[in-house]
Amino acid sequence: MITPRYLLLFVENPAVSARFYEFLLDLKPVEESPTFALFVLDGGYKLGLWSRHTAEPAVGMTGGGIELAFAVASAEEVDGIFAKWSSLGLSILQPPTELDFGRTFVALDPDDHRLRVFYPR
Repeated sequence: MITPRYLLLFVENPAVSARFYEFLLDLKPVEESPTFALFVLDGGYKLGLWSRHTAEPAVGMTGGGIELAFAVASAEEVDGIFAKWSSLGLSILQPPTELDFGRTFVALDPDDHRLRVFYPR
């Protein structure tokens, strides 16, 4: 069986997106060029930010097609991250809400990729 461990987001400007995710993840990229940036995450996962202008084959869609989801340890942590991200000016698509799976909110990165923070029940 193969396991996907590499997430690629197609972005307008990899340098701008790298600074955003560097701050969001509190992590420096391990690789960065004008067309690509790479973060190594816990658990062996990697997050790549690839210029949508140089990706091959050509990219037909950006933002909104997927969510990066961050599970946290409590409903209070959801609210705390929401307050922090809101104060930093992130676009909020959904404020903290109780859904069938738990407490959650959704913000957007600079390329309108959805960032979900949730506390699962």
